[in-house]
Amino acid sequence: MSQTALLGSGPSSRGLSLRRVLLTQNLLTASVVGTILGLCAYWLGAHLDTTDNGDAGILLGYVVGSASFLLALGFGNDLLRYLRGRPVAVEVKSTGTQSWTRYFGISLDHKVVGVQFGVGVIFMFLVAGFQAMMIRTELLRPKPYLWPAGQYTALVGLHGLMMMFVATLVIVGPFGNYFVPVMIGAKRMAFPRLEALAFWLVPLAAIVLYSSIFQGSGGGFPTGWTGYANLADEARAGMDGYIVAFCFIGTAAVIAGINLLTTIFVLRAPGMSWSRLPIFAWAMVAVEFLSALAPPVLASTLIMVGMDRAVHSSFFLPSNGGSPYLYQEMFWFFGHPEVYIFAIPAFGIALEMLPVFARKPLFGYKIGVAGMVGLAMLSWFVWNHHIFTSGIAPGLRPFFMTATEFISIPTGIVFLNMLGTLWRAKISYRVPMLFVLAFFFNFLIGGLTGVFLSDVPLDTTLHGTFFVVGHFHYTIVGGEIFAMYAATYYWFPKITGKMLNERIGQIHFWTAFVFFNTTFMPFFALGFLGMPRRVPTYFPSLQGLNIFISINAYLFGLSNLIFIGNIIYSWAFVSERAPANPWNSRSLEWQLPTPIPPDNFERIPTIIAGPYEYGNPTALPVADFGASPAVAPSV
Repeated sequence: MSQTALLGSGPSSRGLSLRRVLLTQNLLTASVVGTILGLCAYWLGAHLDTTDNGDAGILLGYVVGSASFLLALGFGNDLLRYLRGRPVAVEVKSTGTQSWTRYFGISLDHKVVGVQFGVGVIFMFLVAGFQAMMIRTELLRPKPYLWPAGQYTALVGLHGLMMMFVATLVIVGPFGNYFVPVMIGAKRMAFPRLEALAFWLVPLAAIVLYSSIFQGSGGGFPTGWTGYANLADEARAGMDGYIVAFCFIGTAAVIAGINLLTTIFVLRAPGMSWSRLPIFAWAMVAVEFLSALAPPVLASTLIMVGMDRAVHSSFFLPSNGGSPYLYQEMFWFFGHPEVYIFAIPAFGIALEMLPVFARKPLFGYKIGVAGMVGLAMLSWFVWNHHIFTSGIAPGLRPFFMTATEFISIPTGIVFLNMLGTLWRAKISYRVPMLFVLAFFFNFLIGGLTGVFLSDVPLDTTLHGTFFVVGHFHYTIVGGEIFAMYAATYYWFPKITGKMLNERIGQIHFWTAFVFFNTTFMPFFALGFLGMPRRVPTYFPSLQGLNIFISINAYLFGLSNLIFIGNIIYSWAFVSERAPANPWNSRSLEWQLPTPIPPDNFERIPTIIAGPYEYGNPTALPVADFGASPAVAPSV
């Protein structure tokens, strides 16, 4: 029986009663149901609300509307079928059709969910990037002229928080979900429905976040992406959208983390020992421990903020015995592991691709694994460097300063893996490799400037300036986003069967690399010159440097349009099929036909060699597929 038939959304479900229609995977139905019930909940909450901003009604409307949307989309179907003794789909079966409509509903195929994540996250990236262009336009002049100061702060907050959403999921969502099960020889994810739920929480979070623009006078939230109390307690109604949206993204990260961890631990193919596990899968192991443990701290913190706003509790209200400083502690206890939720997948991407394009075994495989695990562990001991200027006890500063500087050791180990792999290699400078090398350069600058900020005296001087903005963008955009570019060019042929255009890709690389650096390198000079962040006003003497930055920011934004144009052109308008294994990779996903069958393998393979034995003429094939006709022989 097909997946769609089991979920009740196939052709046989048409024309049935309203009750059956509401139980189908119908995005339009789900949107209508969620909107109507959300508005009803808002009306009810507003009549029971005793706050000035109507927070109880807004929060109730968001929660009820979102839950109704998910149930109407079909997330309650399997439970109802189970309770009624009817069969429930466990695995994806090939139906012989590959309709594009499968991307607009619940799918149990991890590859479909990976594409959903990819398209959704890229769209959010473009929206947040457009907001960055708006910010740079405002900063062309030293005094506000497009938006009042309050609206500028809301714009910065929306841009920052949407980029946090993107950075949390931009590698784990598309590439982790799509390729990790194939890399380890599994037919599916451990919990396919949870995987689908993790994705559908993401567009809900984006919609809720941007609905905050229409809440209250001025719209948005005036706290920046960190949502500090007691600014959050005093904020207008748009703050409720911040609370719910961030909780949704945190929940999605927890679900994805538990799912990927379980898949890697339980569903590895025979012979896939830990010493043969692809380094990208090891990166997922390290990062998903953080994803499973850190976001619940954030969610509990935001729930307390919501209660302060809606039901007059006082967790963070100093007038009633609460502590705004407690919010900072709890937020950054999540927030610094979150930084490595961004960085570790990028390390995994770089280490996965370097042996392919260097045609050498990965240097120091086990040491690299230890480095990424060490990063994950040490990331729990550095959060207070974010609040050196917020009244932290002086006796704690040396510990957190030392712990922050120690984290450069496992980071340095991963860099040594990269350098060792490149040493005396015959490098193929294809577009994915160019972006990996750019990642190496950009993240190095981000790491070195982070050492400045780990030092208490320097951080006290630079913390509120554009130096921090430059450091953060070098580690996240210059690091993770450039790794995302590399992964897209590398795995696009396996996902779509089409190669991204190499010439356009080279134009994208050079424009992105050059204009990224000419945009963000001057941020460090602005920081030393005292330009404050999050405000639209600065010294008139810095206007010339800001104009230079804004022009280069526009050009960097243009490079991303080239990237999107390459994807659309190659996917929709190029008829030539990509080679089965254009990179001559040994990794397991490249040994399968393109497109990958819905259930990945007709027969689970037996892993007989590691994936990085390049340059060894006696190396065994990576896997034994037996007599299965559904898979290609190993390269």
